[in-house]
Amino acid sequence: MKQVVQNYKSGELALLDVPAPGCKPGGVLVRSAYSLISTGTELMKVSEAGMSMVGKARSRPDQVAKVMQSVATNGVPATYRKVMGKLDSYTPLGYSLCGVVEQVGDGIDDVAVGDLVACAGNEHALHAEVNWVPKNLYTPVPDGLAPRHAAFGTVGSIAMQGVRQGEPQLGEVALVIGLGLIGQLVVQLLTASGVRVVGADPDPARCALAERLGAAAAGDPASAAVEAAVAELTAGHGVDQVYLAAGGGSNQPVELAAHLSRDRGRVVDIGKCSLDLPWNAYYEKELDVRFSRSYGPGRYDPSYELEGRDYPIGYVRWTERRNLACFLDLAARGSVDVEPLISHIADFDDAVETYRSLQDGDLKAVAVLFRYPEHTEEDAGEAAAPSVTVPAVKPSGSGTPVRAHKSPVRLAFVGAGNYATSMLLPHLTGRDGVELATVVTTTALSAANAKRKFGFAEATTDLDAVLGDKSIDAVFVVTRHSSHAELTKKALHAGKAVFVEKPLALGEDELADVLKAVEESGNDRLQVGFNRRFSPLLREAKKRFGARTGPASVRYLVNAGKLQHGSWYLRQGSEGTRFAGEGGHFIDTVSWLLDADPISVYALATPGNDDLQVVLRYPDGSTATISYVTSGPASLPKETLDLVADGKALRLDDFVRASVYGSKRWVSSRLPKARDKGQEAELAAFVRAVRTGGPMPVPLTSLAATTAATLAVRTGLAGGAPVTLAGAE
Repeated sequence: MKQVVQNYKSGELALLDVPAPGCKPGGVLVRSAYSLISTGTELMKVSEAGMSMVGKARSRPDQVAKVMQSVATNGVPATYRKVMGKLDSYTPLGYSLCGVVEQVGDGIDDVAVGDLVACAGNEHALHAEVNWVPKNLYTPVPDGLAPRHAAFGTVGSIAMQGVRQGEPQLGEVALVIGLGLIGQLVVQLLTASGVRVVGADPDPARCALAERLGAAAAGDPASAAVEAAVAELTAGHGVDQVYLAAGGGSNQPVELAAHLSRDRGRVVDIGKCSLDLPWNAYYEKELDVRFSRSYGPGRYDPSYELEGRDYPIGYVRWTERRNLACFLDLAARGSVDVEPLISHIADFDDAVETYRSLQDGDLKAVAVLFRYPEHTEEDAGEAAAPSVTVPAVKPSGSGTPVRAHKSPVRLAFVGAGNYATSMLLPHLTGRDGVELATVVTTTALSAANAKRKFGFAEATTDLDAVLGDKSIDAVFVVTRHSSHAELTKKALHAGKAVFVEKPLALGEDELADVLKAVEESGNDRLQVGFNRRFSPLLREAKKRFGARTGPASVRYLVNAGKLQHGSWYLRQGSEGTRFAGEGGHFIDTVSWLLDADPISVYALATPGNDDLQVVLRYPDGSTATISYVTSGPASLPKETLDLVADGKALRLDDFVRASVYGSKRWVSSRLPKARDKGQEAELAAFVRAVRTGGPMPVPLTSLAATTAATLAVRTGLAGGAPVTLAGAE
């Protein structure tokens, strides 16, 4: 299928051939009929992509701060790879469309194949021929509403949420500053609510359009016409509400809002404009400044948008999905008219040229629609043929894959997120004896990006076809935590060697199922991404420390830091706790240093389980305390480790320096710009094992023991007592 994409580093726009997305549970596949270009938001994004690196940094100071924090935590090389990986990638455009349901996922019962739906979301309602859309981001189109009008649903919801924030009352007077697409819709919604509206925009054509659509008056904000209209309609008191729907860096909109508002009026920010509030003006009138968050309640909440958890209507009357349905209903009944806003309808094949015309100013438009192939107003509501899914691969029971010893190892990646593209794939691209065969993702664009950047031969969204490909030697599972165990089982049964990023499992049942899959298939070719034991610095320190004769005491401080809002680590219901996701790293490191697996786990936590103390006991009497904290300062190193035994001590300082104290002292050279946590050496060891058929880099018993110990932390916290690990003597 085709999709509009942009490279944020170079600014390149392209209509790219990408794999069609798969239909996941909790959503539907939608074949696009019309999608809407947001001439404000999207053109701003397109413009930013054309800036220099300095210009990009100036436009996004929030992202610059994140980069600097990453440098402090991970070092310059890892941060550079991550940032360049994000910049030099194709990103999608679009967030408002109408299309036909082509396939229905499990758990969906409110629409059927062939239904016409309006869709929202900058990750799901893209300028693409086919999109997967979760339940709360689509709604059926009312009978009689044209598909091209239903494509306005998302921007209509944005305007509607802004109006709701203003709490308009019958008979009030409102000022709308900025009469672009959102502003024109705000004008109509306010008029439908019984509010008299004055519009302000420097473009005379847009002012005339606003008056045609219901505004009492509209004019240039720099002229006296707007102020005169407000004075006449309000008897000199000023408007009850001001809606800021303008963009750009000028502070004129917020100054005009203060000047024309009545005492204790309401100012609602919908657009992205300068907000340097003149303190005296806002203070003296005690103005109420409000923000409107996109489509409405539910926006940016993964449990609502991705997991389909609705908010009770008794507590949250207007969610983003209910706003979407409400706007479509108003449009179907003629209370809102979007037809006059349509300046141009372009064929989807001409998407790149259309964006260029808009950016260059050759095409002046309020709203532009893409019309997709095989869709017209007459046939867009007809049923589309459902797609065919390849049946799941049956367990092969083949054991260790048979392959030619000297042939390249053919790898498939399931998942191509930030970690895969910044920490794993750069070490595999161009490596002798390795062939990147196929990348599998649930989203078409991420697969296409990985194929382009790392040289995969194929990109697809069809996992079963890859598992059934006998030429694939090994599968990398680099997806969300909740899918690791299931995907690992499937790959083992298909006879593949498997590299699964931590964690291997999120529960004891999942771990048991993976081990059962090993037994049933006879295939034990499994590696978990516990990379720290492969760090050259730590391996050298262990060598310098030498053999132990007595028990050791280990202290491992992990300054994990606070999670950012929206992080999927916060979805504990589906993705497990944060420690369950990454705690195996630290337990595995300690176990490798002590050359043994833990036999018991004792865990304590601060209220809310934000900071953890995990005490591990080992067969020879050694103990290790892992302090996993989120309350430390960002300036504190992320990982520090001390091991003391036999009159000697080993110290690791955040993978930039290591020391060994004994009869002689050894201190590594400090490498402030590099933190090699072992990914490259780990991958080399895995590929070598697959190529030669030799033992896997870490014994399966150790992988299972580390996973069991990680999961036991949750059990220990719940019970308040040490947990003895199964099989421990």
